[in-house]
Amino acid sequence: MAWDFSTEAEFQTKLDWAKKLVDEEIKPLEVAFPGEFIMYDKTNPIYKEIIYPLQERVREQGLWACHLSPEMGGQGYGQLKLALLQEVLGHVTWGMVIFGCQAPDSGNAEILAHYGTDKQKADYLDQLLAGRISSTYSMTEPQAGSDPSLFECSAVLEGDEWVINGEKWYSSGANTAAFIIVMVITNPEVPIYEGASMILVPTDTPGLEFVRTTGNFSDRSGQEGHHPYLRYNSVRVPADNLLGIEGEGFKIAQIRLAGGRLHHAMRTVGLCQRALDMMCERALSRKVSRGELAKNPVVKEQIADSWIQLENFRMQVLHAAWVMDQEGPLAHKTRLHVAGVKVATPQVMKDVVWRSMHLHGSLGVSDEMPLGKMWDSAPLLAVADGPTEVHKSTIAKELLRGYDAVEGLFPSEHIPPRKAAAEEKYADFIERHIANQ
Repeated sequence: MAWDFSTEAEFQTKLDWAKKLVDEEIKPLEVAFPGEFIMYDKTNPIYKEIIYPLQERVREQGLWACHLSPEMGGQGYGQLKLALLQEVLGHVTWGMVIFGCQAPDSGNAEILAHYGTDKQKADYLDQLLAGRISSTYSMTEPQAGSDPSLFECSAVLEGDEWVINGEKWYSSGANTAAFIIVMVITNPEVPIYEGASMILVPTDTPGLEFVRTTGNFSDRSGQEGHHPYLRYNSVRVPADNLLGIEGEGFKIAQIRLAGGRLHHAMRTVGLCQRALDMMCERALSRKVSRGELAKNPVVKEQIADSWIQLENFRMQVLHAAWVMDQEGPLAHKTRLHVAGVKVATPQVMKDVVWRSMHLHGSLGVSDEMPLGKMWDSAPLLAVADGPTEVHKSTIAKELLRGYDAVEGLFPSEHIPPRKAAAEEKYADFIERHIANQ
């Protein structure tokens, strides 16, 4: 039996190095170069002059693309170690880019590594793993939202080509991506979970139309949106651009989505810790008529509530990461714990960041502090990779697998029959020691 909450000394040294790099080199990037777009635009001169040198330092430390196995260019650390590292990187959005684990590239790299052809790996995977190109995962449709049974975007095999028609909404990063992995219906005669497939589409393919480039409501950088609304107008790609087996699109999706959901939560731990740090600093620094804010009972309660909520969440995330390491991404136990983490993530973000923002007063809600933008991400986390309600349904479904319906009218804990059974079990003792009293 082993219950251990410590981190091995060698890896802790790497975490300390990562934290120093985040604090000294990466945090300044978020104020010098705000907005999502620039992070994924590999043609921007910031990459050659600033980002690539920082990424090389990460490689030298053996911390590049830690979500991947060694044969894919990663470290093979597993989800638990990754969770500890992502806590550090979660303090700032640029962190995952510098360490080569940004979405959606991280999940797309796994799909290509497992299902791509040799040519696709040479053309796209190698550059993706090197951080030289970006990619997009195109699944959501404007009329379907979180209900894939309403998907309409389809692909029909004509000779040696797939012909794709339909629309995809919120295809994050498509305007700077070299390729897209798109979920399409290839067999409309069967249920969606048996008739959907994934196909690789280079972004320079004729017929791929950018209807508009939608942005997040929290992005105030003034740059164009980073989540395009796409229309596939008879887009033709080679037949071997199919990834995996036809009809197994959702099975492939679960491999990338399970890790993606967990990685969002890992980074949220770090982001909320940053908010708590700001809260504690403010409480000790701000003077009011009765002294420091830190001496106010209400402020103490808010600090305590934030720490307790964050500590509970952190343990939940680390345990879910451990479960995935033990069981794999497709196991029922993994689905249960990842769904639980997914539900908790936006709530913890909203609560902890709100308390910190509130304690800072008008400064907290101004654009001179990062708290407002952090708080804005809570509703995004609640819908990314599936809305909260869907994951609550998954949790209930997975939990109910372990129970059986009781026979008869009354529950298994109904006391009268339990009492009769207990009296029968201990009849001899009762007769000798109780009945004769």
